[in-house]
Amino acid sequence: MTIPVKVEKVTLDTSTNRFVVILRDDSGKRWLPIVVGSAEAQAIALQLENIDPPRPLTHDLMRNLLDTMGIRISRIIVNDLRENTYYAIIDLKNSGSKKEVDARPSDAIALALRTNAPIFVEEDVMRKAAIREGGESDEPAEPLNSMQKLERLNLDLDNAVQEERFENAARIRDEIKELKENMGKN
Repeated sequence: MTIPVKVEKVTLDTSTNRFVVILRDDSGKRWLPIVVGSAEAQAIALQLENIDPPRPLTHDLMRNLLDTMGIRISRIIVNDLRENTYYAIIDLKNSGSKKEVDARPSDAIALALRTNAPIFVEEDVMRKAAIREGGESDEPAEPLNSMQKLERLNLDLDNAVQEERFENAARIRDEIKELKENMGKN
């Protein structure tokens, strides 16, 4: 089963200095953080802000090529999570024929935003990695390493502050501090 999602934002995780795109399910109860490269983060952010670059970026070029050939993106699906790596597919339609193309989620999301294609996440992926409203997460299928825990806690902290849940924010801040101390000892 696939879950419809929207791109909520692109943010910089200051503790790891990596960009994260946040996908939020339509019910607004779960969000999925995906680490992306800086170029992809920029491409997604520019599209979210409706900023047109003076010359086409890579994802604009890809959209232009697909348009020129009469190929339409019907949807993208973040369809797997293996060994801390997300996978996605892009569903293409051309004159009645359908094809699936393997893609990095960051590229697929950047293209979906440019073509107004819907974005979905497989339920299994949400169950493994989504964060629930209030900072609770679904049971992960694989244990998280320290860096993943730190990323998740930093996202939880950002959300708690934005939602003015300051008691939760203080608790999460303390968890981050303790985790960093433990990581320093190892």
